[in-house]
Amino acid sequence: MIINPIIPIWLMVIICAVLLIVLRPREKLRFLRQILIIILLFVINLRFMKESSNVVFVDNGIDILFVVDSTISMVAEDYNGKNTRLSAVKADCEYIINKLPGARYSVISFDNTSKILIPFTRDSEITLDGISSIDVLSELYARGSSLNAPKEVMKKNLENTEDDRKIIVFFMSDGEITSEEKLESYSELKKYINDGAVLGYGTETGGRMRVKASYYDNSIGNYLEDRSDWPYKEAISKIDEKNLKQIASDLGVDYINMNKQSNIDSKLRAVANNNFKNTDTENRNTSYTDIYYIFSGALCILLVIEFISYKRRI
Repeated sequence: MIINPIIPIWLMVIICAVLLIVLRPREKLRFLRQILIIILLFVINLRFMKESSNVVFVDNGIDILFVVDSTISMVAEDYNGKNTRLSAVKADCEYIINKLPGARYSVISFDNTSKILIPFTRDSEITLDGISSIDVLSELYARGSSLNAPKEVMKKNLENTEDDRKIIVFFMSDGEITSEEKLESYSELKKYINDGAVLGYGTETGGRMRVKASYYDNSIGNYLEDRSDWPYKEAISKIDEKNLKQIASDLGVDYINMNKQSNIDSKLRAVANNNFKNTDTENRNTSYTDIYYIFSGALCILLVIEFISYKRRI
């Protein structure tokens, strides 16, 4: 147990002494009650704290960067039935965070453009909230899928990491390119990365994509149409593992097809075994919880009694 005074102790002693002198009544019972109130105020100000049940937070010395594809093809319904690829990505991000606790996390999302959605943070809840907010553009604003969009933003983010930390990258995409751009090399980023994987989503059969009329439209949209030829047909998106394997090779990491979540288990074990710092006491921080509320209840009772006594006298 520790104390963490709200007001400096010496100042609180002076305040309490002044209150005793100024408020001293003639009635012994009232005086005793006011002494107890002042003592409780002094104790509450000391702000007693005890070790919380979740005592240890470990910094494992790694930074995990999630690069998430949010192009329209990521809502293709070909994951475990009719679930979307993006829903699988979000679930897998949470799974990875739970399996690799104590890291710092950052999120980059990309569609027509790329942005750092979450800068590196140790707050896993903020990271998960950011990931859960990722959505695809409406058909109106989408301009074709490109895998080149996140490269420069990734480089900027990776350059700003601390030298003594291990960098783990999870690049999550279906690999599909529908724009006229050709896949550029990611090899210049390899020097920043210690481990990770390119995670592939989708099937060779492919899936239909239900899109919203606008970004702010929460109603169920229609399936995207392929308008390259008449009559129009429902567009089908298929995984392109060739592109994903090329990115994995450039980054110097493994490629993993994520048709089921357990496919990443061996990689997560390897990341933990090869990259986590030794979690001895030098890497541990103890968390403390306030317990002043225990004394606040007694103080409230005495104040109510004092108020009732005062009302009776007037």
